[in-house]
Amino acid sequence: MNKLYVGNLSPSVTVEDLKRLFGESELPVTDRVLLKSGYAFVDFPDQKWAIKAIETLSGKAELHGKVIEVDYSVPKKLRSRKIQIRNIPPHLQWEVLDGLLSQYGSVENVEQVNADSDSAVVNVTYASKEEAKEAIEKLTGHSLENHSFSISYILDVESDIGEAQSRGAPRWGRGAREADSTHPGAMGGRQGSHELPLRLLVPTQFVGAIIGKEGLTIKNITKQTQSKVDIHRKENMGASEKAITIHSTPDGCSHACKMILEVMEKEAADTKTADEVPLKILAHNSLVGRLIGKEGRNLKKMEQDTGTKITISPLQDLTLYNQERTIMIRGGVEECCNAEVEIMKKLREAYENDVAALNLQASLIPGLNLSALGISSGLPVLSPAGAPHRGSSHHAAYNPFLGHASSLGGLYGAPTLRGQQTQEVVYLFIPTQAVGALIGKKGQHIKELARYAGASIKIAPSDNPDAPERMVIITGLPEAQFKAQGRIFGKLKEDNFFNAKEEVKLEAHIKVPAAAAGRVIGKGGKTVNELQNLTSAEVIVPRDQTPDENDEVFVKIIGHFFASQTAQRKIREIIQQVKHQEQKSQHGAATASQHTK
Repeated sequence: MNKLYVGNLSPSVTVEDLKRLFGESELPVTDRVLLKSGYAFVDFPDQKWAIKAIETLSGKAELHGKVIEVDYSVPKKLRSRKIQIRNIPPHLQWEVLDGLLSQYGSVENVEQVNADSDSAVVNVTYASKEEAKEAIEKLTGHSLENHSFSISYILDVESDIGEAQSRGAPRWGRGAREADSTHPGAMGGRQGSHELPLRLLVPTQFVGAIIGKEGLTIKNITKQTQSKVDIHRKENMGASEKAITIHSTPDGCSHACKMILEVMEKEAADTKTADEVPLKILAHNSLVGRLIGKEGRNLKKMEQDTGTKITISPLQDLTLYNQERTIMIRGGVEECCNAEVEIMKKLREAYENDVAALNLQASLIPGLNLSALGISSGLPVLSPAGAPHRGSSHHAAYNPFLGHASSLGGLYGAPTLRGQQTQEVVYLFIPTQAVGALIGKKGQHIKELARYAGASIKIAPSDNPDAPERMVIITGLPEAQFKAQGRIFGKLKEDNFFNAKEEVKLEAHIKVPAAAAGRVIGKGGKTVNELQNLTSAEVIVPRDQTPDENDEVFVKIIGHFFASQTAQRKIREIIQQVKHQEQKSQHGAATASQHTK
């Protein structure tokens, strides 16, 4: 239940008056109405109806001559880190909202709420109560694209449960899977699986046939393929297509995919509703570049090998809530299924590489707090089973650390680094034509980026106006470096300074003590070769450099964001080892000197 507070009531208002008002507004009438003097508490069956009640009645409905107020009922002592923001422009680019939210603190999670509304609704969890309070105070009434935000505290269920447990109340487990999921007889225990599930997009008209009479068809599919199949049929009501998520082994996913495609082909033939039923696979944008391959070579080879035609939806379709792209395969059932096998093989490979990079990043950055990013070592791949795909709003369905601008914290939180830290300087080289976009109108974007990351970000002047690249000087702690560099990589991709078929790879320079340069290279180049194999970045220590006034030399790192970050962390680690050994030697020498006196 979602309890709402109804305020500014006339003393003459009765429970029947309230129930009549709800009925006239087509809201579910509940028997649970607690009327007090001047206010009331009303229970609604779920969050969707609660949002509709607030949007329909608060400040708009009158009872006995007084305009009533409606909001979530959250006692002050239970007001925690969680707030709800309503009336967000439905097509808002997520980076805009991300930048707005992160001005008031570290955001641990943002969850899109499926509401019957023309605007978007999100639940936001901040790192602290104070940050949530400031966000409510500063963002209430904030206007964006002619939409004025409405914001409320909402109950933080986990916090509430924690308090109940501390008072000796019984522990409550996680709720059952969403009722929308259709997986009778499905395999259990795959919730924590690290396998990348297969996501399909199917025409709504075929969903009934896929489920079958009394669920017999879907039962048969799950039983034969040993898969768990979630059909998100209740989401995006009225949409022409629905998402299906298949959890199983790669072979199990492919088998289930083939059976679903065969059902759709038969239904299309029987009803004569479609001449062709293409196979549509959903994939997170951060994986798609590696699927396409350099200059589209991977896709071309798959088309040739499988006899299919493969197209991918454009980047322009991505929004704040939908970071999945549609891979459409045309051909016969056998051909489409063969293409699915090859496509998913590439996507899983890219995903596994990202998982490995993330785990490595966690080990290389001391104190990196993965849970603050909304992820765990298990890397949950999908949002709750009912997450919609398109048409409404869609919260990112993949690890937020990866790809797109969101990959670097902000909307989903950012890495928390603890322990001893020192300011670092990184020299990042970006295309000259991207400088204006990075700076923004009147310097607004670069200022917001610096504030968000907690870093100093400066564009170095260019000696040559025709130079293809400009140097960006980033100064900050490791966490700030991670956030600032990540946003820059994401910005370049979002603004199409790199085409859809290539990953963003940038060159970064960091300074290392001349005494440590040899350690970075290693005997016979062994260390630098291992570093390159480990991180997938190109690492170059130019020879014959003249150390600067601080006795430091440059190391060049070229690669995509994760590769570059991992290489930077590893090199910093080598520098720390060298410094530690030097300090140890100096301490030993000083001790020996004292003993000889």
